[in-house]
Amino acid sequence: MTDDRQRPPRLVFLTTAAERQMRRWIARRGAGPTSVPGNGHGIGAPAAGVLLHLADHPDATVGEVTAALRASPAGASGLLARMERADLVRRRTDPDDRRTVRLDLTPAGTAALDDVRAALAELNDRLTDGVSPDELATVARWLEHVTRTLP
Repeated sequence: MTDDRQRPPRLVFLTTAAERQMRRWIARRGAGPTSVPGNGHGIGAPAAGVLLHLADHPDATVGEVTAALRASPAGASGLLARMERADLVRRRTDPDDRRTVRLDLTPAGTAALDDVRAALAELNDRLTDGVSPDELATVARWLEHVTRTLP
């Protein structure tokens, strides 16, 4: 039997648990006047991802946002519908291709984006406190490796 010093770390469990805690923290931190109806907590991690993507890629298509979030089309559609009802995003038909739907941030979405960025800055500060730049670089490299390895 292998003793604990030789056993590899439980990376899948630790990664999943860390992601769950971050999502919960983001949802709790995002609760408030910009909450997305139906999610019960406010701006959750997926909605925050939509806002951040649209800030960097204005006029993105629904397909581009879905791909950026690595979401299923059905999941993204439901999320975008809730965000549209909450007046955070606006869908519109592309004038050059009526089959394509583009997304824009609304003024409320832009205000929510400011809250999301503040929350993520706070979260980053908490997560990196006491961790060296070299350690952070190793963690980032490993997470990027996981993302590339498991498409």
